[in-house]
Amino acid sequence: MTATAPPSGPSPSALRRPLTAAGLLTALLGAVFGLLLAVAAPASAHAALTGSDPQDGAVVATAPQQVTLTFSEQVALGSDSIRVLDPSGKRADTDAAPRDLHSGSTVKYGVALRGGLPDGTYTVAWQAVSADSHPVSGAFTFSIGAPSETTVALPGNEAGGGLVGTLYDIARYAAYAGFIVLAGGAAFVLACWQRGAGARPLQRLVVRGWMTLTAATIAMLLLRSSYTGSGKLGDVLDLDGLKAVLDTKPGAALVSRLLLLGASALFVAVLFGTYAKREDPREKKDLTFGLAIGGAVIAAGIAGTWALAEHASTGIQPGIAMPVDVLHLLAVAAWLGGLAALLTALYRTPDLPSEAVRRFSAIAFVSVVVLVATGIYQSWRQVGTWSALTGTGYGQLLLVKVGLVAVLVGIASMSRRWTGRLAAGGGASAVVTPETDEETEAGAQPKTGTETEAGAQPEARPETEAGAETEAGTETAEDPERAAQLARQRAAVATAEKNRIRDADPGRSGLRRSVLAEVGVAVALLAVTTILTSTEPGRTEEEAARSSSAAAAPAQGGPVNLALPFDTGGENGKGTVRMDIDPGHTGANVIHLWIENADKKPMDVPEVKLAFTLKSKDIGPLPAVPVRLTEGHWTATGLQIPIAGDWDVAVTVRTSDIDQTTVTKNVKIG
Repeated sequence: MTATAPPSGPSPSALRRPLTAAGLLTALLGAVFGLLLAVAAPASAHAALTGSDPQDGAVVATAPQQVTLTFSEQVALGSDSIRVLDPSGKRADTDAAPRDLHSGSTVKYGVALRGGLPDGTYTVAWQAVSADSHPVSGAFTFSIGAPSETTVALPGNEAGGGLVGTLYDIARYAAYAGFIVLAGGAAFVLACWQRGAGARPLQRLVVRGWMTLTAATIAMLLLRSSYTGSGKLGDVLDLDGLKAVLDTKPGAALVSRLLLLGASALFVAVLFGTYAKREDPREKKDLTFGLAIGGAVIAAGIAGTWALAEHASTGIQPGIAMPVDVLHLLAVAAWLGGLAALLTALYRTPDLPSEAVRRFSAIAFVSVVVLVATGIYQSWRQVGTWSALTGTGYGQLLLVKVGLVAVLVGIASMSRRWTGRLAAGGGASAVVTPETDEETEAGAQPKTGTETEAGAQPEARPETEAGAETEAGTETAEDPERAAQLARQRAAVATAEKNRIRDADPGRSGLRRSVLAEVGVAVALLAVTTILTSTEPGRTEEEAARSSSAAAAPAQGGPVNLALPFDTGGENGKGTVRMDIDPGHTGANVIHLWIENADKKPMDVPEVKLAFTLKSKDIGPLPAVPVRLTEGHWTATGLQIPIAGDWDVAVTVRTSDIDQTTVTKNVKIG
């Protein structure tokens, strides 16, 4: 090999393997992600509508006082989240914010209707944000008197869909990927290959992970208002919407993530700056310990921003589910992020020691154990039954995820065998340093253009070649630009030779192929996981289906709604008591009272009493003592209705020290 007629750039053979591997990986990423997006059903949110009054499609004889919606879990509603439209499309509700009608574990909201509504078909359109941060929406109809024609079209698009929904899902995927690369890549350097802190390829990988996570978080924060509201891309920069998002739990989680990313930027700067340059073993050991503790705290905090705002924060056992979710995310990052760092090191850093690979293999094994343990708990919590595992979209996606994990573990076992062969071949260390590789990339003059990795002397060259080189040297001495070009060419030749020797190692080549396959499967696994986070859990879906079936069946009674006008005779003594008795069956019932004055505004009174009497069975009066919640809103719990029948409900209202009245109405309960 001589320098007399070097090629104008790196030889094709020197770049063929890396480019082919990179191209293969890029194609695999695009194909897998595209396939998953194409076959995935539209993601629905965690919360589900489990009932309404009136029910969907119901025909009621008279206009109800209000429309109520019952959800499977807590939701957040805006002032215009529930709208009731008459047959002509005009608002039939009072435009007031939905009222919170919670009773026990029942999540219920309602809106009051205007008086004097004509007969016909009415449309109820609603939109809310689930407690796990995902939007949910829907619509249904009911009729007063008899069904009629209506000009209102039921909305066909679900909340969180459209272009904004797609962009938000992409940002969510990028956030997961960025966190995995950031946390897993840094962990690989600290725990497996500390000399790798000075390797530019690993530095670029971790920094790009930080940049991806930061950009994705900012995008999600800007898209959040439109994602859960109008769905219009033009509302992304709406400052009022952004302010409203900051007051929500998901908004607070995203802001917290940005603050933690600021701390992680300092961590990355120290890791690839001070730490990479530290030579004293004792000082480096102390700094390693400090970075490990600080990095673990930051990584756990960032993982906690997902746990605090998504599925883990709702449903059963949130106190256990949230720390389990953090452990799950950290294990994913240590395994898959470490794989990305290992693949980068295998292709871009020629001096990766086999000891680093063995250390990562041990970390990956522990990560898999943690993933299995936490995954089993999460699966039980989100699915609950075997029927939900196979009969719901969430359960089916979970089965795909389990299958991908099994494939990944199988490929990982092959990587462990290649690691053993690499170690047996004496590849524990190499003489080529990361700085050498980076110097050649930067076009610097190598030490010797024909120096080999074994340090052997260059072979004797023919006199003609030596003469030509002397002539070229004379020429380049007069032309600095030509000298720089020759230096780059010699560096390319040297790099090609080093890559050839490196790639000739069968253990290293086999390990690179298996790790590349692992990363490809990991990308698919990450895509499935991202879709799972925005899919209604199987347990919730089955509960909603059962509730809908129960609601569709002929009801033996139901919630009782009463309106009792009163007049105590004193000043401002006229008003109306609106009462809800839920569930309106025998057994325990919860009562809500709303007291309104003549102008239909909340009316505060000193005292309210209730009594229930069943004259046909000589039962009662059974007293119920309401407790004041807010102005004009009272509630009583624990009322026991022993048997079904026509009960007399007596309501005593006192508006002053001397003015009070008792009004009675007969209702069927049970």
